[in-house]
Amino acid sequence: MPQLFKKSTNAIARTSLVASGGIAALAVYFIFLGFPRSSYWNQTDIIKTQPVQFSHKHHVGDDGIDCRYCHTSVESSASAGMPPTKTCMNCHTQLFSTTTYLEPVRESWKTGIPIKWTRIHDLPDYVYFNHSIHINKGVGCATCHGRVDQMPLVTEVSSLQMEWCIQCHRAPEQYLRPRSQVFNMAYQFPSNQEELGLKLKKEYNVLGSDVLTSCSTCHR
Repeated sequence: MPQLFKKSTNAIARTSLVASGGIAALAVYFIFLGFPRSSYWNQTDIIKTQPVQFSHKHHVGDDGIDCRYCHTSVESSASAGMPPTKTCMNCHTQLFSTTTYLEPVRESWKTGIPIKWTRIHDLPDYVYFNHSIHINKGVGCATCHGRVDQMPLVTEVSSLQMEWCIQCHRAPEQYLRPRSQVFNMAYQFPSNQEELGLKLKKEYNVLGSDVLTSCSTCHR
């Protein structure tokens, strides 16, 4: 019986098997490791439509309004708090008081119905996060939220995945700053950050990494 395949067919078959295995491995990596870390999955750098396209760059960066003017409960409660319409109207009864752009704000003020803002940073319900704890331990706003003072429209800059949180909880001294600088968006970590961080960690009674990385710390 004549030979149906050439000897080179064996090499082609082996190469095909290796290639198939490689493609399968890449597919598994992408599905289980790559895709969950993608900006599409984590919604990072994605601009979301708001009832009013509020510019943090204008209010914080240009006008120098402190975070706490709008997010009044950030130092004392788990939630940073969203400003009531009255906070907006403190300025906008005088500034841009007739512009069409701010009609939703004026309508909210007239009717007493709060503006329904689209949430940007939204942790799962099974994750416990307390803003006041982080603020009072010396974690700056920009550490998690990025340079919002440079954002015309706020986007999520951090993945907010557990591995992202854990890297800070394992070595908090790398991220701590003096409490007086927590709301300073332009703060730069010094060259001796590890030394300073260890000092602040002790001064602010930051718990050890064994407690900070315990499941019950964030999942209650």
